[in-house]
Amino acid sequence: MRKSRLAKFPLWLTYTFLYVPILVVVIMSFNASKNLFVWRGFSLEWYPAVFADGAIMTGLQNTLIVATSVTILATAIGTLMAVGIHRYTRGGLIRAFAIAPALLPDLLMAVGLLSLFSLLSMTLGLYSVIIAHTTFAMAFVTAIVLARLANLDPSLEEASRDLGASAARTFWRVTLPQLAPGMIAGALLSFTLSLDEFVIAFFTTSPTSPTLPIAIYSMVRFGVTPEINALATMLLLVSVLTVIGAQRLTRITDSL
Repeated sequence: MRKSRLAKFPLWLTYTFLYVPILVVVIMSFNASKNLFVWRGFSLEWYPAVFADGAIMTGLQNTLIVATSVTILATAIGTLMAVGIHRYTRGGLIRAFAIAPALLPDLLMAVGLLSLFSLLSMTLGLYSVIIAHTTFAMAFVTAIVLARLANLDPSLEEASRDLGASAARTFWRVTLPQLAPGMIAGALLSFTLSLDEFVIAFFTTSPTSPTLPIAIYSMVRFGVTPEINALATMLLLVSVLTVIGAQRLTRITDSL
């Protein structure tokens, strides 16, 4: 019994380091005091203050535009890449190149993309951030959809073709519905990665088009405020609800 408790100690220590800071942020977002280390009572005043902060709202708007665009582009391109790799390639080299952006360090990706944009004389802004985020997000979608394709029954497509359906109709009516759970997972991951990505966005955007992580970074350089705690709590709630919704949607899709 004692050995079992000792074996679980590293697990509980890991959970503590992971979740206690999040719990502190959530609790302090309801603190009536501006002093983060002194509890002065329960208050909701910092939540309306978030929406009254122009810098935060501008960053939030830019981030939602980028994350939504990246989700659509990365899911579409990543799915098509996965289907092409699965059907028309046999070696692992092309597969490795397709997934490589997901394995490269963010700093390396950021410097490389910035160099490319400079070489093309491209003006930095939201468009450059969307391109940069799509570049690495579609690698995650490709990997997830490839894993889904590996588990599909090829006889279903063969039966569809034998019954006279065209290749396009077979893909749309047979293959795509089976790929839906993987596409949903990839889309969710793309949105989440783009939502809180900082390094690549910092290198590829302009000072006039900051994303939310960059706006938060500009604020915390002068100290963490209760507004930032309130914003982090709202983002956490959105993330949790998104994950729950995606899981239920995936289960419904799998049961069809």
